[in-house]
Amino acid sequence: MAQIQIGCQTYTWQMSGEKYIGKLPHIMGIANKAGFAGVEPEVQFLGELYDPQVMAAELNNNDIEFAAVCLVEDWLNPQETEQEKANADKTIEFLKEFPETMLALCQMPGESRDHLEQKQDNLLSCANEIAKRATDQGLKCGYHPNSPASSIFRTAEDYGVLLNGLGPELGWIPDVGHIAKGGMDPLGMMKEFRDLINHVHYKDMNTDGTWAAMGEGSIDFIGITQFLADTDYSGWIIVEDECDAAIPDPDGITMQDGVYIEQKLKPIVA
Repeated sequence: MAQIQIGCQTYTWQMSGEKYIGKLPHIMGIANKAGFAGVEPEVQFLGELYDPQVMAAELNNNDIEFAAVCLVEDWLNPQETEQEKANADKTIEFLKEFPETMLALCQMPGESRDHLEQKQDNLLSCANEIAKRATDQGLKCGYHPNSPASSIFRTAEDYGVLLNGLGPELGWIPDVGHIAKGGMDPLGMMKEFRDLINHVHYKDMNTDGTWAAMGEGSIDFIGITQFLADTDYSGWIIVEDECDAAIPDPDGITMQDGVYIEQKLKPIVA
């Protein structure tokens, strides 16, 4: 029986600028109130919660699980820079206290797709090396592609390079909105590369390519969720709502998403 849990990502709050940086406990509380089982913060949201004891206490206080932490870096060179390696190693050391928490890697989109093949090779080299170090410490690691125009993994051809270049320690974190934004069918891609999936991101998109609140766009969340359940996916689905309405009111959008999930998705994963 598939064990699927649904959480939310802090990028929904990050869209508001600096307002919610350092306020992860608030986000945890809203996530719990909206019915989410877990949270996935980007490292910049951790603040004093980078102390494992403080994090454990806040998770307990808000009755929420630590689904994943997202590490975002440039990774433009064949090997990590000194600072990139230090940041990754700090996060790995922290997660040793939370061995069930996913380490999600995501590249910061650069300025262009110039020298694309070299950039792709460099990213894969860095990400695979981080995943080896994380796995050696008993952790799980995955890579999350994105879709801004300068992203190096955004088209079907790019995904072919990425998904055939992941090392044995590095899984794939499909983001169904980014897949659709790159002109691909999310469900089709997930079926083709199902064995690589170890974590999943959901966001909705309108047919014109703009982001939508969950359930208001064109993404077939019901069909995708049913596929994951039918193929015994055991892991997290993380909602990363990027619609414009989240900028002034991330709390409200998260509550709205929770209603959609409760009505449409939880009956599938229950």
